[in-house]
Amino acid sequence: MPAGTLITVAPTGAETAKADVPALPVSVEEIVAAARSCEAVGASVVHLHVRDGQARPTLDLGHVGELVAAVREATALVVQLSSGGAVTDPLPERVAVLEAAPDAASLTLGTVNFGDDVFSNPWGLIVELHTQMQARGIVPEYEVFDLGQLATLARLLDRHGLPHGGHVHVDLVMGVPGGMPGTTAALAACVAEVRSTLPAGTTFAATGVGRTSLPVMLAALSAGGHLRVGMEDTLTYAPGEPVRDNTQLVARAAGLAQIAQRPPLTPDQARTLLGIAPAGGAGTGTTPSPTDTGGAP
Repeated sequence: MPAGTLITVAPTGAETAKADVPALPVSVEEIVAAARSCEAVGASVVHLHVRDGQARPTLDLGHVGELVAAVREATALVVQLSSGGAVTDPLPERVAVLEAAPDAASLTLGTVNFGDDVFSNPWGLIVELHTQMQARGIVPEYEVFDLGQLATLARLLDRHGLPHGGHVHVDLVMGVPGGMPGTTAALAACVAEVRSTLPAGTTFAATGVGRTSLPVMLAALSAGGHLRVGMEDTLTYAPGEPVRDNTQLVARAAGLAQIAQRPPLTPDQARTLLGIAPAGGAGTGTTPSPTDTGGAP
């Protein structure tokens, strides 16, 4: 692999209301347009949350499958589906989204306070998502909201084996009220744990929520990590300046990666890094089967 930076865009999320942030993409057409423009400026992975016709978060498989197919048809991006959904979603429905067959999916490694809510991720759910992804040929991105969740990942891999594709990739989610802070010290502690307790070759990305976005990006790049940005996590570009769109956030991340002399990876390079099979349907109007892609969330 060339030295480079994997940039994931998370364009929508499940927490922000369209009425409060009109620029937030929520329809299939809006999310596809955002994905295409972000790909053009350096994104290689898109992390998808799904909304229904009233812009409400949904795990309905009809809506989920429609969005996965549409993004796949319009872009070459790695399609990563959220298995977290909204904090109020029932656990069985979060597992059921794996039937939509994207290339990859998130897998959160523990329960965490999420502002005034609780994001529930008990051990049984973690194991079920991990083993279901193995069986379906899905590549997980392990979401870490606090240092102790890296110990959970080490235990998971020891008891249930490596993920599909053989490569372990974690995303350090920083700055959520209730999780670890978005600081260089917190990131350094996590990176030390990744390198001392997880398989050789494990890679990490970092997500800075809200005002921690920029310092987390700079710290991650300095430590050899990758980046996740997007309107799911950040709605202010600078003090007093709302984010215009997801492309603005990806372009900033790509510019910082260039300055660090680790330019953005292409989608094909991202697939190689993550252990995902080559794309079989981007731009062709066809949706590959899980067997063709090696991936579903």
